[in-house]
Amino acid sequence: MKIETYNVKGEKIGTAELPEGIFGVAWKPALVKQVYDGEMANKRRPWAHTKTRGEVRGGGRKPWRQKGTGRARHGSIRSPLWVGGGVTHGPRKERSYEVKINKKMRRGALLSLISRKLKDKEVVIFDEFKLAQPKTKEAFNVFKNLRSEAEIYKIGERGGKALLALPASPAGGPKSETSKRSARNLPYISYIEPRNLNVMELLNNKYLVLDNNSIKELEKTYAV
Repeated sequence: MKIETYNVKGEKIGTAELPEGIFGVAWKPALVKQVYDGEMANKRRPWAHTKTRGEVRGGGRKPWRQKGTGRARHGSIRSPLWVGGGVTHGPRKERSYEVKINKKMRRGALLSLISRKLKDKEVVIFDEFKLAQPKTKEAFNVFKNLRSEAEIYKIGERGGKALLALPASPAGGPKSETSKRSARNLPYISYIEPRNLNVMELLNNKYLVLDNNSIKELEKTYAV
């Protein structure tokens, strides 16, 4: 399986061989939806929290005597029956929304989604995404050149959000965050390492941007 590759000037310079086991997987929308819902649930935190009658301040004294007043008997003004009292069966922050996602399911959904993006021409491959300086303008020019040369990629235009998946330490080179620092101020670019790719990030971005080093890391992570 081959795909055209570009340099940072937006020019076609050759082709890259893509592993069939990662980029040629059948489309499984039900599995992708199930994993996405699980990832969103695991990200959820229970902010809503109500106090019980034992946690509300005050109410240490019986409001009036038990008998002889003609009024209903009460033991505390912090009873759920009173305004300002505790809450019965209210939401508590101890609740967990966590959902178990099997490794096989997560892997299958991820590879299925990557393959679908390749089929829909939403995967961009650079020979090496290497910038001279960690400047936003450098990254901006890369995607501007790409839009000019390859009109099928609308990165940066309306709805054209992209996920830049580059390894933290390119093979054989020193660790560098130049690309990450250059792209982080662009509102339509998100950064992630290939080994940390997930369904949620892929669905939140239309395009997936890789380079040859990214493909090697994907092969290493999802070796079949």
